[in-house]
Amino acid sequence: MNKKFLDKVVIVTGSGSGIGQTTAERFAEEGAKVIIAELDKTTGKLVEENINKKNNQSKFIETDVSDFNSVNDMVNGAIKQFGPPDILINNAGINVFSEPLKMSDAEWKRAFSVDLDGVWYGCKAVLPYMLEKGKGSIVNISSVHGFQIIPNCFPYPVAKHGVIGLTRALAVDYAAKGIKINCISPGYTDTPILERFFSTKPDPEAARKEAEFRQPIRRMGTTTEIANTILFMSSDECNYMIGANIIVDGGITLKIHENDDTGAN
Repeated sequence: MNKKFLDKVVIVTGSGSGIGQTTAERFAEEGAKVIIAELDKTTGKLVEENINKKNNQSKFIETDVSDFNSVNDMVNGAIKQFGPPDILINNAGINVFSEPLKMSDAEWKRAFSVDLDGVWYGCKAVLPYMLEKGKGSIVNISSVHGFQIIPNCFPYPVAKHGVIGLTRALAVDYAAKGIKINCISPGYTDTPILERFFSTKPDPEAARKEAEFRQPIRRMGTTTEIANTILFMSSDECNYMIGANIIVDGGITLKIHENDDTGAN
């Protein structure tokens, strides 16, 4: 069987669960050597073990994406383990939802340190090696919050708008040097983060059903559906795609709807 990413070195941040975990597993299935860049030691190590059980290659490296030194150390560890990175998936992110004037400065800084700074730090750490090779692919994970405003989610959409802007700016600067940089904006995706959000509601099951009903497709997206799109964007099949933001949301952003305070991704 021909594997699309045979021996490619792929870094996936926030790959201990959810979209990141599935993306790491899919890359491994396609022959890639995968770095599990994850803050949580327990989940990161578990993903590594599960991938390696299937005779695929992965390495967990504890990574705090809000700290450039940690990110840079992770990239150096990846090079030592597998070689220079071919692909970076900037997936790590957190939900910080608040009312603007009730939000603390610490919450603002926490949201941006992970959701925007963390994306930049990943790009900053891998770009020199990709430039040296004259080729590379970066996919940044934004959200439907990155181009539409959903009430009661501040400052998350501000950071996610920034991710799309960062993607476009870097894409233009590095396209002629063989680096393609793109972005994906998932909608409601069945992940542990979304489950935790529903658990904060008085009736979690009713909240889930209401969210599903809002979707034109009448269900949540799966992590596999998002991961498969990320793999396509990382592949040589779309080398003409530069600075794009691909929306994978079941059609939800095609609708005008009210009272939507759900953290879609």
